[in-house]
Amino acid sequence: MKKLAAVLLVLAVIVAAGVFWLSGNIDGLIKAAIASYGSAMTQATVSVDAVRIAPADGKGTISNIQIGNPAGFKTAYAMKVGQIDVDIDIASVARDVVVIRRIAINAPDVIYEKGDAMTNFDAIQKNIASYLGPTDGKKDDKGKKLIVEELTIRDARAQASAAFMNGKTVNVPLPDITLKNLGKAKGGITAGELGQEVAGALKAKLTGAVSFDRLMKSTGEALDKAGAAVKGLFK
Repeated sequence: MKKLAAVLLVLAVIVAAGVFWLSGNIDGLIKAAIASYGSAMTQATVSVDAVRIAPADGKGTISNIQIGNPAGFKTAYAMKVGQIDVDIDIASVARDVVVIRRIAINAPDVIYEKGDAMTNFDAIQKNIASYLGPTDGKKDDKGKKLIVEELTIRDARAQASAAFMNGKTVNVPLPDITLKNLGKAKGGITAGELGQEVAGALKAKLTGAVSFDRLMKSTGEALDKAGAAVKGLFK
């Protein structure tokens, strides 16, 4: 019994040390995961300046995150956000399914670009699907899964571009987005599946806001008017 008690005491110390280490390093773990897994899944450079999560209540912010474009696109990035507010159920971090009460993506700068074959958001979704593989994310099954109770994207500044515009953009409206209980019906989803959900929601709103045929026509008309104006100077 003394030996058993000693073993249990050692285990308790190890668990306590692990919880202390996790609470002290959660910021670095999340920051590294965003950059590493985000870049691997999207096949675009994902960077983040800082993560601050309070170990006491799980509330915090992710600062200056940027998602680049996959190869072949001319604009600088797909999305850039100055601040994302998060609220994590800190007790769930040690479990297989991490519960995130809220993710609020505030005033993101989104660029929706149509390339020769597809848009940048189509390419990002395709790359995430390729990363997950044909078996519904089996690659990530051993890792943590997530349930996001509420995700909002508000006050977005959206721009549209196309291959013929050579990286130039025009402003387009983008309505606010609210998604609830992501992953709850499945008992949790992988980070890749969450990325698919967010990219899909953004793409759906952008598709409704942007007509690339009209954009091409209006840009062509503007160029014709500009050309006529230049010619008029030499009459």
